[in-house]
Amino acid sequence: MSLLRIFLENLLPVMLLAGIGLLLQRLFNIDPRPLSQVVFYAFSPALVFNLLIKIPFEVAEMVRMAVFVVLLLAVMAGIAWGLARALGLSRTMTSALVLCVTFMNAGNLGLPITQLAFGEVTLAWATVFFSTTALAANSAGAWIAGLGRTGASRAFVGLLKVPAVYAIPLALILRSLSLTLPPLLAVPVEMLAVAAIPSMLLLLGMQLGRNGRPTRPGLLALTVSLRLLVSPALAWGFSGLFRLPPAAAQASILEAAMPSAVLASILASQYDVEPEFVSGAILLTTILSPLTLTPILHFLQ
Repeated sequence: MSLLRIFLENLLPVMLLAGIGLLLQRLFNIDPRPLSQVVFYAFSPALVFNLLIKIPFEVAEMVRMAVFVVLLLAVMAGIAWGLARALGLSRTMTSALVLCVTFMNAGNLGLPITQLAFGEVTLAWATVFFSTTALAANSAGAWIAGLGRTGASRAFVGLLKVPAVYAIPLALILRSLSLTLPPLLAVPVEMLAVAAIPSMLLLLGMQLGRNGRPTRPGLLALTVSLRLLVSPALAWGFSGLFRLPPAAAQASILEAAMPSAVLASILASQYDVEPEFVSGAILLTTILSPLTLTPILHFLQ
């Protein structure tokens, strides 16, 4: 399959839907926070639960994928922190750089592209990747943003607010007992799951529409390189080390190649750690990601 065809069939539809969200935000000045809460508390956990309960996985393989993700995030954070120290960056800028480099947009952008490119089985593995990054971002991410000012108890409370914490074990318990949801519950869960992907893309566009102009071009170039090039390269190496199944390897490499997570902007604003730089990094990595995702998709296919 040619690179142009891969872009037209797998990336452009996703970008167009995100573009609709951006256009709506610019035309009507829509606040994306209400939609973000709906996606976070309803659509996203329903998608995770629905996929995990339907597609057969070995629990040991899922645990291996989660450990893989944690290792990848830890290595990326270590690289970013080491470079920040070498460059003599301030504490706030160090925190901002680590957030942008470590956490990727595995949900809003990663899941839709995975679904289009590889189908339901690979998408299910991508939800394991996404759920692990969501847990890490809401715990370790908050600590990174606070540069140690956030205590362990507050990070734990943040972790308990992540719906995927409950969706994943519930799905695994039902599967281990060979139980299924009654239609009264299964139908609304299915409907919420179907709504998750388009809602995530609209939300991504709305959030990008509120971002400001990029600052610190040199540091932004470093961020782009680490997020879009180094991260998938590491994921490719680690996938062989962890002996991930083919579909899991596809999902992990593709998810690792995603641009910086929108959640990084939320954390940067909340803790006042260079929010303008973080917003610019999210915008720039998202705009440039088709240039790297297209050849990566070609390689994976």
